[in-house]
Amino acid sequence: MNEKKILLSHGSGGILTRRLIEELFLKEFDNPLLRRLNDQAVFSLPPGRIAFTTDSYVVTPLFFPGGDIGKLAVCGTINDLAVGGAKPEYLSASFIIEEGMEIGELKRVVQSMALTAKEADVEIVTGDTKVVERGKGDRLYINTAGIGVVDNGNSPDPLNIEAGDVIILSGTIGDHAIAILTQREGIELETEMKSDCAPLHRLTEKMLSVEGGGRAIKAMRDATRGGVATVLVEFAVASKTSFVIQEELIPVKKSVRGACELSGFDPLYLANEGKLIAIVAKERADEVLRSMKNQMFGTDAAIIGTVESAKPGTVILETVIGNRRPLEPLTGEQLPRIC
Repeated sequence: MNEKKILLSHGSGGILTRRLIEELFLKEFDNPLLRRLNDQAVFSLPPGRIAFTTDSYVVTPLFFPGGDIGKLAVCGTINDLAVGGAKPEYLSASFIIEEGMEIGELKRVVQSMALTAKEADVEIVTGDTKVVERGKGDRLYINTAGIGVVDNGNSPDPLNIEAGDVIILSGTIGDHAIAILTQREGIELETEMKSDCAPLHRLTEKMLSVEGGGRAIKAMRDATRGGVATVLVEFAVASKTSFVIQEELIPVKKSVRGACELSGFDPLYLANEGKLIAIVAKERADEVLRSMKNQMFGTDAAIIGTVESAKPGTVILETVIGNRRPLEPLTGEQLPRIC
């Protein structure tokens, strides 16, 4: 492309639109389904039930330590499928681009998406582009949708949770939010923070492959906006059970804890982009935990609490000093435009 920046005419549906699609998106995402450049992708799926999800991404800044808006979009969609017990197969990607955005920046985002999708063994098979006037788009928004296949034996759902189950967290929390905060505000820490943005489908596949894993894993969810605390409360309310978690068992990096103390944040409410919570039958918890620790994105996994029957819909945190306090879902917004 000769142009250096996005023009309104790139969204007109004419020659520049076609050039943008062919010379950028098709070049980077190239596969037989996308190559047809139809308004839809027609494909076959393996036997099983279908999982479908969609999400939008509006992070600021677009590029941050450990990732960017493109990697975030692909990983986030994959993870929403994975925690439902699905094997991700195909993604769509739509771009709302602000007039004046550097095409070089857009290319970096698209290349990052293509690399992340390739490494995750999923294909981006359809999409769309729109261009909005300067000052009305904050440079770039991305919407993605994903389709995956669920094995008939794997049905994680909060309604499956019951007293006696164990709560497992896949790793350290708050990494993504603090990476965004330090980048956005120019805060320097002793250790550079990187986002935990990562695709979790291979981790969930290993968890579900544990003998009886499809039945032993009662529910899973990635702890994005609202953090771990909000997910746990939602699980407790949906299952009409109560959760008790131990603060000393929750993995938090020293740098994240320090940044939270400086800023007044609670790590339990910070967004993550590569961590999940699993509620697992007690008799299989140790085996599932071992399977997680043998995976790249589960090495810091830990059992952090248990499910009980008293006071349904509540989550209690037992603090390191021995106090007990209830956790509520996040109200308001700690860090806006973070994912």
